[in-house]
Amino acid sequence: MKKQISRISVLQSCKIMTALYVLFGFVYTLIGIPLVIFGNVQFKVMGVVYCLMPVILGVFGFLFFAVFAAVYNLLAKRLGGVEFEVLTVGEAPPQISASAA
Repeated sequence: MKKQISRISVLQSCKIMTALYVLFGFVYTLIGIPLVIFGNVQFKVMGVVYCLMPVILGVFGFLFFAVFAAVYNLLAKRLGGVEFEVLTVGEAPPQISASAA
C-alpha cells in the first residue's frame, strides 16, 4: 500500500527536531568540559563554545527545520509528497507476477 506525506506540521516537527539537536549537542559538551578545565586560553574559549552547543544546535535546528518544513509543504502541493510503502504487520509482502516482471 503506497502512502504519501502531503504536509509536515511545522511547529510539531520543529519541536522534535530541536529536541534531537539538543541531545546531539551534548556530545560537544563532553568534548568542551575537558577543554575548559585543562586547556590554555584559546582552548578554554573553544571549550565554552562547545559547552554551549546544545543551545546553539537547538536554535539553528529549529530555524532550519522550520524553513525546510515550509518549503516542503509548498513543493508537496505542486509536486506531491514523499511516497513510501507500508505493510500491516503479519501481512505477506506483495507478490510480483510473471507478467509484470
